[in-house]
Amino acid sequence: MPKVTFVNENVVADVEAGTSIRNAAKSVNINTNLGVNGMGAGINKFLNCKGMGMCGTCRVLVTEGMENTNEPGLLENKCFKLPFPDPLPALAYSEHPDTMRLACKCEINGDITVETGPEVNLFGDNFFS
Repeated sequence: MPKVTFVNENVVADVEAGTSIRNAAKSVNINTNLGVNGMGAGINKFLNCKGMGMCGTCRVLVTEGMENTNEPGLLENKCFKLPFPDPLPALAYSEHPDTMRLACKCEINGDITVETGPEVNLFGDNFFS
């Protein structure tokens, strides 16, 4: 059984192969819909797309084991690469294109390490450096 390590929460979960990160997190009471830099986490827990890959609020970083996940699909690519109707997922993706995934669409096929609620650089602090 694959193991998912949630770094920020210091939790390890054993899951069946093919389980999404979202469902793995829900099984250990972790909210992946954390909004922007933690703001909106309470309301996003209820106002999200329920795993359809449309809202982009369940962004996570797969810091280890990306090879043990499925390839990003059409909805995930649309959410991250088109800056409309919501530009925040695309802005977040631009900082971490190799490790950013949607928890609802990323399937686990082996051991991975996940960082939930990655911060978004809203002001471009490192943009010109």
